Amino acid sequence: MARADAMDTITSLMSPEVFLLCLAVAAFAGVIKGMVGFAMPMILVSGLGSIVGPELALAGLILPTVMTNGWQALRQGPAAAWESVKRFRVFLLIGFVMLMTSAQLVRVMPEELMLLLIGVPITIFALTQLMGKALVLPSASLKVEAGIGAFAGFVGGFSGVWGPPTVAYLTALNTPKAEQMRVQGVIYGLGAVALVAAHVASGVFNRETAQFSAALLIPAGIGMFIGLKVQDRVDQATFRKATLAVLFIAGLNLVRRAVM
Repeated sequence: MARADAMDTITSLMSPEVFLLCLAVAAFAGVIKGMVGFAMPMILVSGLGSIVGPELALAGLILPTVMTNGWQALRQGPAAAWESVKRFRVFLLIGFVMLMTSAQLVRVMPEELMLLLIGVPITIFALTQLMGKALVLPSASLKVEAGIGAFAGFVGGFSGVWGPPTVAYLTALNTPKAEQMRVQGVIYGLGAVALVAAHVASGVFNRETAQFSAALLIPAGIGMFIGLKVQDRVDQATFRKATLAVLFIAGLNLVRRAVM
């Protein structure tokens, strides 16, 4: 009965055909997340945002993001995850404050501006990474960490996407692969939990949209399982470039929707 009620709620938000496309987007996002450790929110908000409204896309990504990042953060155990929390505590604290603040902009921000604010950073990030541009930092700096954490949190609050500045910062520090994967899981996971609280308060994440988000959990989980298996067997750099190419196209599509 509850399952039927959930489906009724979802079909009131979109057609069955659109819902199937949303499931496919979630599965694809899970595969990429499993392979490279990031990009799920970007793929979900870009992919879902191309077929449903931006607020619904933002609500939809919340639960799959919490689940997959918890999975990623705890793969090496709670102790290792806690060490990552302590090391990047400034990033997490400043990012949390900015995320909670900017999340309240969703309901008052024009849809076109929201699409631009999501699409432009995604496009720029993907293009610069594809061109091989990377910032290199000789050592960690609390000021730089606080600044990037603030930017990531601000963007993440209204878009659900805080991966690009986080990945850029970790890459600039030459963080070892295993630690970078774990740290990303911790940062994104805690950010996703904060996003739930922020958008319960903003009204974006409510009873109806939460059911849509929950429906994306299974395809996202299956996709991540596949991605983790592929990660050990296939050249990750090649798949990362393919992911960035997809994100670049998706970002351009969001910008197109905003200006047309």
